[in-house]
Amino acid sequence: MKKVIFLLLVFTIQFTFAQSDSTVVDTTFRGSFPKWKNKNIATLDVSEVAFVNWNSGGSNSISALLGVASQANYKFKHFFWNNNINIRYGINKQQEQELRKTEDLVEVNSSVGYRRDSLTNWFYTSRFNFKTQFTNGYTYPNTTNAISKIMAPGYLFYGVGIEYGKNIERLSVYFSPATTKSTFVLDQELANAGAFGVKPAILDEQGNVIKNGEQVRNEFGILITNAYETEIATNIYMKHAVNFYTDYLNGFGNIDVDWQVNLDFKVNNYVRANLGSHLKYDNDVKNLMAISEENEEEAYVEEGARVQWKQILGIGVVVDF
Repeated sequence: MKKVIFLLLVFTIQFTFAQSDSTVVDTTFRGSFPKWKNKNIATLDVSEVAFVNWNSGGSNSISALLGVASQANYKFKHFFWNNNINIRYGINKQQEQELRKTEDLVEVNSSVGYRRDSLTNWFYTSRFNFKTQFTNGYTYPNTTNAISKIMAPGYLFYGVGIEYGKNIERLSVYFSPATTKSTFVLDQELANAGAFGVKPAILDEQGNVIKNGEQVRNEFGILITNAYETEIATNIYMKHAVNFYTDYLNGFGNIDVDWQVNLDFKVNNYVRANLGSHLKYDNDVKNLMAISEENEEEAYVEEGARVQWKQILGIGVVVDF
């Protein structure tokens, strides 16, 4: 009940902001000519701490986060087609420690929608989403056995539904009763361990693999998303996006959550600060602890599903290209 009240509060606040902009004429789909709108942004956030004879102690460290975002959006009358690619990669180096990864994302989104006329704010929409990563992930300081790799996992969502979108580029509520979710684990060692919800390998009494684990897990269920962005104060921009997904056939009612909130503080056209929060929960994703064995083969211990949370704070440069 508390979760329901909280979600209703979030949606109410968003619709309140949207209504406050009601004096703006919605010209999103007016005009008789097709139009492409492209936008490309590159960002680099850097933070550094250095100590010299600091009697309170401390470790020197430096972190960097590189991001590239590209959009290509098409509009014609009552039809839209929005596409974007997001790439992020971050590293951290602390004194007397190896280089460590702090962020790793490759994401592709595509959304196609159509409405009957300019009087309605409801669209028939189809959505595609794909995510994976570039490099191996580890439970530091263990860098021998990877707990994630490129396309392990990889996620693909595709579905059709209805979407409310008054000023759809700023406020969107999407409901799809028919969305497929495919989870890819294309590393056999991780697939054998049943990582990210795929079916694990079948072993004999001695622990030898009789049948390899499956590398793809397919689901079919309900997807609800909400996205909203606004300028909450002068040069302070908020972006909110949350996804809820449940599978019809496997554990219906167990809800996967992916929720991001980002605040961008614009200093000028080239300098900005960013504060972000990313919360995830997937009941099928069991936390794996990589362990080393005497024969140096990869081995994993399952610790169960957990809430995942990440917070980002950085200042850096932004370039449009």
